[in-house]
Amino acid sequence: MSLLVVGLSHRSAPVSVLERASLAAEARTKLLQDTLAAEPATEATVLATCNRIELYADVDKFHAGVAELSTLLAQHSGVGLDELTPYLYVHYEDRAVHHLFSVACGLDSMVVGEGQILGQIKDALALGQELHTAGRLLNDLFQQALRVGKRAHSETGIDRAGQSLVTFGLEQLADGAEVPEWAAGKRALVIGAGSMSSLAAATLARAGVEEIVVANRTMSRADRLVEILGQAGVPTVRAVEMAGVQHELARADVVVSCTGATGLVLTAEAVAAALGVDFATAGHAPEAPAAAAPDALDQHAAWVENGSATAAAQDRAVRRVPVRPAVTGPARLYLLDLAMPRDIDGAAHRVAGVRLVDIESLAEASADAPMAADVDQVRTIVTDEVAAFGAAQRAAHITPTVVALRTMAADVVAGEIARLDGRLPDLDVKQRAEITQTVRRVVDKLLHAPTVRVKQLASEPGGAGYADALRELFDLDPQTVAAVSRADLNDPNRGRS
Repeated sequence: MSLLVVGLSHRSAPVSVLERASLAAEARTKLLQDTLAAEPATEATVLATCNRIELYADVDKFHAGVAELSTLLAQHSGVGLDELTPYLYVHYEDRAVHHLFSVACGLDSMVVGEGQILGQIKDALALGQELHTAGRLLNDLFQQALRVGKRAHSETGIDRAGQSLVTFGLEQLADGAEVPEWAAGKRALVIGAGSMSSLAAATLARAGVEEIVVANRTMSRADRLVEILGQAGVPTVRAVEMAGVQHELARADVVVSCTGATGLVLTAEAVAAALGVDFATAGHAPEAPAAAAPDALDQHAAWVENGSATAAAQDRAVRRVPVRPAVTGPARLYLLDLAMPRDIDGAAHRVAGVRLVDIESLAEASADAPMAADVDQVRTIVTDEVAAFGAAQRAAHITPTVVALRTMAADVVAGEIARLDGRLPDLDVKQRAEITQTVRRVVDKLLHAPTVRVKQLASEPGGAGYADALRELFDLDPQTVAAVSRADLNDPNRGRS
């Protein structure tokens, strides 16, 4: 096993770098295809969430693998290699396994113990399987990571140590109040209909909001989410097109946004316009408008439809500054931005009457104090599972050699029985069967102890060389061993849940 992971996360990189390096679905597909085409990698998959981007690969050379994977991440993220490199981390072999298992348990999450990461790991595996870039190693690894994560949540109280980003974000918006008490009677606008937006809508529904409006680029997905929320008993729930967001923004008390757009969905000026707050401009080109145009959000909706925003528009949005400072006390409009890159202009928090929580502020607020005993228990589970996975992989590595050895022994037996038939043609069927069975028993007994022992030895650290020794001692055909490995790898039932 030569497992390598190269990545960056909220622990290694600032949010500004993470959001610039975020990978759209098309970029993830191209990244995996290019990784597999690169010489050091034989299989690969990518885990990309709002606060991490990690490329996993089975490589035959460590240094070449690190260089190639780092270069590919830079190329497909659009962040230069020189700028990206200081924020990258590298894990290899058992340390890479330990890292993924820790991630699956929520130990490496922004909010310790959150469970949404399991769905994201499952999605990463599904993408690798769909593109046929995830082979035996990564199938085994990610399947086991899912099992380890589920075990951690079922056997420990890690769920009590943290919440999902949605719940945590709503708690930050509530600013010390109980979320159900804070949410009661409010009108909520949810922008996006993906997994995170759906989770946000469901959480708001449970919290007791009076109305939920879902806005999404694809209306069929918005309608489906509305149908689910309606069945859950939300008093008022409906779907609108992205062009209707500006109107709904003026009616909403709470906005949660998590889309796949590469540009801003809500500018600070659009937020201010919804609240009737005047905006001035500062530190920008004279031709920039002094106030939000009535159709500013409609223009952003068009950018979202096209999957991109112009650099000038993004730059213009970043530089806007409100006339008066935000009011103290309860806000008039609560904004939760869970997208990466961000959906809502960071300057919106300076609009009077607005409270904005985004990924960056969540990172700053996530110095939670989870229950130490539960975290320690999960760490023990991870350590034990890493050892078990390593042993299983090392044992699996020698299995094709053992199968090839037994195949060779069976061929030898068959050859000798055929030769005996030629020398003793008068043997009856019963006599021939008894001799054949006797020879097979002798061979099986001779091979049993060494093959069992070699599997045990191979499962221990440093046991990888036993397969080579077995091939050398018995002069096994390397092509036969490789054929067994390919047959195992191509098993359609392998690595599927």
